[in-house]
Amino acid sequence: MTEDVGVVTGELTIRTEAVGDDAQAARVQVQYTGAEEWYTLQGGSAIPLSGCSVEQVHQAVLRAAAQGADGGVSADHLPH
Repeated sequence: MTEDVGVVTGELTIRTEAVGDDAQAARVQVQYTGAEEWYTLQGGSAIPLSGCSVEQVHQAVLRAAAQGADGGVSADHLPH
């Protein structure tokens, strides 16, 4: 689910990048692979890192997507 266009399905590319003054949050966006427009995941505009790295958040998003996590990314997807 995205904030911009709702549900996106199919072959997608996911990117996660640091945002904020001190890069203490991450933004997660998706695009239809090969398209130009990026869409922000619902709740993904400023995810607090809280001890996780951007890469760990990115891997959690990839795991959630691979599992078809309808509820999005949760703490269960992050490393313990």
